[in-house]
Amino acid sequence: MTVQPIRLFGDPVLVTPASPVVDFDKELRQLVADLTETMKAAPGAGLAAPQIGVPLRVFVWYVDDEIGHLVNPSLDLSDEMQEGEEGCLSFPNLVFETPRAFRAVAKGFNMHGDAVVIEGTQLLARCLQHETDHLNGVLFIDRMDTESRKLAMKEIRESEWFGTAIEQGSKPVVKVSPHNTFGLGI
Repeated sequence: MTVQPIRLFGDPVLVTPASPVVDFDKELRQLVADLTETMKAAPGAGLAAPQIGVPLRVFVWYVDDEIGHLVNPSLDLSDEMQEGEEGCLSFPNLVFETPRAFRAVAKGFNMHGDAVVIEGTQLLARCLQHETDHLNGVLFIDRMDTESRKLAMKEIRESEWFGTAIEQGSKPVVKVSPHNTFGLGI
C-alpha cells in the first residue's frame, strides 16, 4: 500500500470520464489499497481513482468510522435534497455549500467482482454522489448555482495551490449545464 499524490483542480484527469473496470485482479486490489491509504493520510471522507491519476471507475470512502469501496458504480437518488458544506481533496482546504440528494443507493461491485448495493443518507449519500461525480468527470463546483460558483472560483484562484496544475500545463475546466437546473446547479 502506497500513499499517492492527489491531483489538484486544473489537472485534466479530473474532468475526464473514467473507464469501467473490466479486470478484477491483483492490480485492482492494489489500487483500492492505495486509494484507502491515500484517503486516510490526507485525511478525507472519500477518494476516487482519477484523483490519483488512474482513470478507472473506482472509489473509496470513510464515513461514520466505516471504510468501503465501490467499483463501476451507478446511483439512484432521492428527490429530497440536502444542503451542506462539501470539500474535496483536489481542492485543498476549501469548503463550499453544495446541493445533493438526501439519499443515495449505489450499485456496483467490490474489488473481487461481487455485486454490492450501498445505501446511505446525509453524509454517506453526499460522499457516494461526490465520488461517483469524479468518475464521470464532474467536480463538486459544477453542482453549484452560477453565483456560488463564481464566488468559489474567486476563492480557488486566491488559494496557495491554484497555480500548481496550471504551471504543469493544465488549464482548469468548469462545466456548466446547458439545461435549466432550476437553481439547483445539478
